[in-house]
Amino acid sequence: MLRLRLLTWDVKDTLLRLRQPVGESYAAEARAHGVQVQPETLSQSFREAYGAQSRRFPNYGRGQGLSSQQWWVDVVKHTFRLSGVHEDRVVTLMAENLYRDFCSAHNWEVLPGAGETLSQCCQRGFRMGVISNFDNRLEKILSQCNLRHHFEFVLTSEAAGFTKPDRRIFEKALRLGGVPPDQVAHVGDDYTRDYRAARAVGMHGFLLRAARQGVEPEVPPEHVLPTLSHLLTRIEKG
Repeated sequence: MLRLRLLTWDVKDTLLRLRQPVGESYAAEARAHGVQVQPETLSQSFREAYGAQSRRFPNYGRGQGLSSQQWWVDVVKHTFRLSGVHEDRVVTLMAENLYRDFCSAHNWEVLPGAGETLSQCCQRGFRMGVISNFDNRLEKILSQCNLRHHFEFVLTSEAAGFTKPDRRIFEKALRLGGVPPDQVAHVGDDYTRDYRAARAVGMHGFLLRAARQGVEPEVPPEHVLPTLSHLLTRIEKG
C-alpha cells in the first residue's frame, strides 16, 4: 500500500465537467437577447478566441495587469464578434452575463463517482487539496457543486502565478500541504499537465483515462484510473 497522506486533484474533466458545450451556452444567451447564432459557429469561434487570448495573455493575464474577469469578458466578446455579432452594447451584456453564469453549478456538473470517491478518501483519513489551471471563480464553483468541503486548500493557477505543468504550482501545493512529495499523489486527466508534471516533482500520479482514450506507453497500468472509483483500490495495491 502506498504511504500517502495527501491527495491533490485536478478539477476540470476530473471532478467537474461542463453540462453542455460552450457553444450551446453562448447560443442560449444570444437567443435571450434576440440574436440567432449557431452553437457550432460559437464553439469554433470560442476555440479561436480562447487560443489567441491564452497566447497573448497567459494564465488569465495575471502577469500583465489584467483581472481574470476582464480576460474572460474579452474572450467572450471576441467569440461573438468572430461569429458575426457586432452590436457593442449587446455583446458586452452577454459577456458579463456568461462570466457570471460560469461561476455556478448552473453550467457545471459533478462527474460520475467523484463525490463518492472524495467522501471515501476523507473517510480513509487522506487530506486533500486542489491544483487547477483555473481562475479565482473555482472556490465558488466547487462550493456550488457541493465539493469544496472536501479540500483543505484550492490552489488555482491564477492565485499561484504559474500554470500546470510548471513545477512551481506543485511545489506551492506541497508547501500548503506541509507534506513531502513522496507522501502525496496527484489525480488528473491530462498526461502532461497532471501525471507527468506531478511525478517530475517527486509526487505519485494517477491518470484518469476512459478505456477508449488510450494511454501513453510510459504510464504503468496501475497508475491508470478507468473511473475515479478505481482510485482507492490502486492506492491499496500500490
